[in-house]
Amino acid sequence: MDEQTRLELEAAAFRKLLAHLSHRTDVQNIDMMNLTGFCRNCLSRWYQEAANARGIEMDKAGAREIIYGMPYDVWQAQYQTDAGPDKQAAFKKAFAENVGDKAP
Repeated sequence: MDEQTRLELEAAAFRKLLAHLSHRTDVQNIDMMNLTGFCRNCLSRWYQEAANARGIEMDKAGAREIIYGMPYDVWQAQYQTDAGPDKQAAFKKAFAENVGDKAP
């Protein structure tokens, strides 16, 4: 497979992931983080870092709007639910295991 085709396939898969997440607003970030070690906020940070590395000025809010498909505060108000103590404890563990994750 040539490099351009690989890049296009990866981009298509990423767009499909964002579309899937936009339909699964019932899936909370804390649940994603506890199960997978990353969440929508991680995706937005990685997106922002990639943009900045290419000389594209992008802030956290701009990157989050791309990943969430709307301003973050709107998503929070419409879809975010409270996390109970068990989820918060699991999150502390998951966050500690993944903080500073520099996976390629």
